[in-house]
Amino acid sequence: MTDLSIVDSHHHLWDLESNYYPWLSDHPEPHFFLGDYSPLKRQYLPQDYRRDAEGFRIVKTVHVEAEWDRADQVGETQWLTRIAAEHGMPNAIVGHVWLDDPAVDEKLAGHCRSPLMRGVRSKPVTSLAPDAPKPTGPRSLSDPAWRRGYARLAAHDLSYDLRVPCWHLAEAAAVIEKHPEIPVVLNHTGFPWDRSDDGLALWRNQMRTIARLPWVNLKLSELGRKDAAWTVDSNRGVVLEALEIFGVERCMWASNFPPASLKIGYRDQIEGFLEILSGLTRPELEAVFHDNAARFYRLEG
Repeated sequence: MTDLSIVDSHHHLWDLESNYYPWLSDHPEPHFFLGDYSPLKRQYLPQDYRRDAEGFRIVKTVHVEAEWDRADQVGETQWLTRIAAEHGMPNAIVGHVWLDDPAVDEKLAGHCRSPLMRGVRSKPVTSLAPDAPKPTGPRSLSDPAWRRGYARLAAHDLSYDLRVPCWHLAEAAAVIEKHPEIPVVLNHTGFPWDRSDDGLALWRNQMRTIARLPWVNLKLSELGRKDAAWTVDSNRGVVLEALEIFGVERCMWASNFPPASLKIGYRDQIEGFLEILSGLTRPELEAVFHDNAARFYRLEG
């Protein structure tokens, strides 16, 4: 279905020759959810993205912060704005700010000098397993300073990209429900990593809890798992259940490239999603692949 107009609501770009990304350069992430990510330690620029996406009508893209040097958080947005002027992409930016920073308003204002700035992703501190104690210190979901910073997003007309393991979704919902003025989108299908009956029950219950908030949306993205192949059969159930929980009108597709390339190619991923979603009508497919992301991220045209 190559005539389908697509908004990729979540991807990354990086220039390792000119910019500093600690996790890709000199501070390895020991708990990366897809395991060995050494193949990602390479240039990934608009020409690389377009080569991966060749054959599809990608009309707009949304760049989500790529863990750029945290000492220069606004720098990534400035760089991406220059990249967009030269290459015509990305068309919207989700930047990073430490929400507990006393200068959070100043940092947010710095990001918002770019006309492409739309939202923030600032990952709270989380536990490594569902049965581990929930963090309560700085930058956790319970941190009063983090919560104050989160509340400031509304003053800058910014949305929030939530990226936590599924066992933190109810905890996140308790924060989000206090601020219906801040649009939220949950990243990566809520991370259904554990596909056992118990694991899926946990994911399902937590997804239902946060989906009760009507201003929370969902990215149907990143179904990769550390020790499993990406297949239509293994992913069909969680995608269709996620779609049922949130409704077609609140779901948007995203590639999460290049990280997703560790498990699946761009073409195979889109074709896999199209097979899984083959029961949708054409207007419903257009909503998932274009309209919902365009509305959420305020993309013109």
